[in-house]
Amino acid sequence: MTTSGNAPATTIVEARDLTKRFRASGGGWGRRAQVHAVEQVDITLAPGEVVGLVGESGSGKSTLGRLMLRLIEPTEGRIRFEGEDITDWSQGRLRPLRRRMQIIFQDPYSSLDPRKTVAGLIGEAFAIHKLYSRRERRERTVALLERVGLSADHLERFPHEFSGGQRQRLGIARALAVEPRFIVADEPVSALDVSVQAQIINLMAGLQRDLNLALLFISHDLSVVEYISDRVMVMYLGRIMEEAPARDLYTKPRHPYTEALLSAAPVPEPDVERKRIILEGDLPSPMDPPSGCVFRTRCPYALPACAEAPPPLREVAPGHRTACIRDDVL
Repeated sequence: MTTSGNAPATTIVEARDLTKRFRASGGGWGRRAQVHAVEQVDITLAPGEVVGLVGESGSGKSTLGRLMLRLIEPTEGRIRFEGEDITDWSQGRLRPLRRRMQIIFQDPYSSLDPRKTVAGLIGEAFAIHKLYSRRERRERTVALLERVGLSADHLERFPHEFSGGQRQRLGIARALAVEPRFIVADEPVSALDVSVQAQIINLMAGLQRDLNLALLFISHDLSVVEYISDRVMVMYLGRIMEEAPARDLYTKPRHPYTEALLSAAPVPEPDVERKRIILEGDLPSPMDPPSGCVFRTRCPYALPACAEAPPPLREVAPGHRTACIRDDVL
């Protein structure tokens, strides 16, 4: 990909060298510390592509998703959407663009206004973007509800009258109301019962396929990401450790961190043994990340050279990139 001129027609959203550092207290002697939430991330999505983003809690996944939507401002880097650099656009200029880029939040209850009925929650998106007449808005709201597995009977109900799975269906319907082309799904099933998660994932997969949506699917559940994603990116302490087509990453991981994550995932076959890799220590503080490779303090294969500089993502197979200086690890 190129960062100059117009983005290729095959790319709907692209970020280059995306970095976000938050100011925080605790630097000592009156200094302001910085939280290194996202560091020099490159990411692209094509129309109709699902990219899974996985990593431990605190690795920067949600921050990256919000950066790509310009819900928070990047410290460094550039963001392009449908060929246009939107990094420096004002909020007023971004407002019409919001129709084409939406988010599905982790907690369906806190993301829905408890004072509004379903008709008001979904109809609000139509009103903000001045879409359709009042009658058409109601008709489209009913059509959306039916599409996500609800019905017209739910129009006048409030969020507290629904189960967790139903509320997430409402969140999905609200995101789809303005016909977006790119959606960030931020841990959309982690707050739901296991029995409901599969229903929501299947619903999202079907809608994504039918509507040809570009979807950034953020999760710490490796099995869910494998099921829904075309391509997977593995994040650790604000940096991308590995990126590959889903099948390749799950069958032949090339980064020690990815290998450790996969070894911790449950295996549905009780007779299949998997070598469990136990990482020593905790995730380092993003206020004071290790020098060089940020994973080196927990990596079983670390070399002295790993402390010198952050390794760039390099291609080790077609479409498969990893940020590791060793060729013989896995």
